[in-house]
Amino acid sequence: MSKTKFILPALKSRNYRLFFAGQGISLIGTWMTQLATVWLVYSLTNSALMLGVVGFTSQIPSFFLAPFGGVFVDRFSRYRTLIGTQIMAMIQSLALAVLALTGVIQVWHIIALSLFQGFINALDAPARQAFVPELVEKREDLANAIAINSTMINGARLIGPAVGGLIIARIGAAYCFLIDGLSYIAVIAALLAMTVKPWKVTVSQGNALQKVKEGFVYAFSFPPIRAILLLSTLVSLMGLQNTILVPIFAEEILKGGAEALGFLMAASGVGALSGGIYLATRRTILGIGKLIAIAPAILGVGLIAFACSRYLPLSLFTMLFVGLGTILQIAASNTFLQTIVEEDKRGRLMSLYTMSFLGMIPVGNLLGGFLASRIGAPNTLILDGIACIIGSILFFKQLPALKKLVIPIYEQKGIVKPVGAAR
Repeated sequence: MSKTKFILPALKSRNYRLFFAGQGISLIGTWMTQLATVWLVYSLTNSALMLGVVGFTSQIPSFFLAPFGGVFVDRFSRYRTLIGTQIMAMIQSLALAVLALTGVIQVWHIIALSLFQGFINALDAPARQAFVPELVEKREDLANAIAINSTMINGARLIGPAVGGLIIARIGAAYCFLIDGLSYIAVIAALLAMTVKPWKVTVSQGNALQKVKEGFVYAFSFPPIRAILLLSTLVSLMGLQNTILVPIFAEEILKGGAEALGFLMAASGVGALSGGIYLATRRTILGIGKLIAIAPAILGVGLIAFACSRYLPLSLFTMLFVGLGTILQIAASNTFLQTIVEEDKRGRLMSLYTMSFLGMIPVGNLLGGFLASRIGAPNTLILDGIACIIGSILFFKQLPALKKLVIPIYEQKGIVKPVGAAR
């Protein structure tokens, strides 16, 4: 019963309940499409490099455009922005479905539509991150809302690939795209059902480039934020290459096909869901720095073990740690940044976080695809795991100095009392 108290505070807010329900349905479709895309690309080309290229095109707009997306999100209604991005994402998924169902789909279609989705994400991701505080009625429920968000995303990550793998094996990847396109109806309906306060238009001095620069200076002049963003960049660059290389393991190394691919992705989802539930039930923000430090090491060990496995049950077990390490890193970093950021810079900081997280994935995908085509997928993931462990060690060494800078902010915001901070 005590755990329920810590899981449910954010869900007491009506708008957050609507967001949770709509996103939960839509995200299952999103994960199905992600699985179907990599499977379709690999079945069309049989090329590790092409997997990297498609992953690159779907995310690279986030790297270049996210900072400007953050400026947009700080100036305009995040609510209306999200309605627009969800409608465009629905059109993108349905276009993939039509091309696949009619049998005319080619790799260049997938690349072009992945690029379009990347442009949508460059605006959608910072808007979504910055919108969460508007959904909860009590400020103290924010950390819980972010943790529940992570649980929801990874619950979908568990269900989506498992169902997607079965659908691909039985009736084909096209139906994954179709279900995803239709699932956006749920999130759009949920957004339209919300009662949102009118957006206050802020008159700000300076053009977009000046605002982007201001956001960079704010983030990188404060060591704790800078350290989080750099660690996130490393994890996204090296630690998340497994997402585009898993089809190679499922098909060639484990000889399991689409169903094995779905189970591997689902196993990662189980680990991530466990991490999300753990974060949702934490009572305090204190100690989150240690979690952020340990998470890349968990991910790194999981990647190395997965790369060395040639036995499906063992591979499924190692993917639990890959998912756990990934979500602890992403969600704990998100919670920390959302907790300490100044309100007028929230959109810009979350866009920089998007840039370090989503924006570096495409470079990692391209690098991973290139390395896998040269030294093989297993050796590539071993290198990735070593890089994550090194990043974990370096961040852990900085932790005491970073903590001294953060505690005064927690005291100022009333998150911790001075006596508790001293302890």
